[in-house]
Amino acid sequence: MTEATDLAERAGDRDPRVGLRAVAALRRLLEQLEAVQVRSARNQGWSWQEIAAELGVSRQAVHKKYGRH
Repeated sequence: MTEATDLAERAGDRDPRVGLRAVAALRRLLEQLEAVQVRSARNQGWSWQEIAAELGVSRQAVHKKYGRH
């Protein structure tokens, strides 16, 4: 998680350009991590409802985002 730690540190930079770029990179990393975990949960037999509950979103939202992957 060195990349995430480095990005989190840069997100607090006094230079908005550095901070905003780091925030954007963190957002991309978070999306990738979420997709990996959703795939893992589905492969282990989790329902869309169970995944949604852990993510704090609706079943429909998580299914719409990942249902076709």
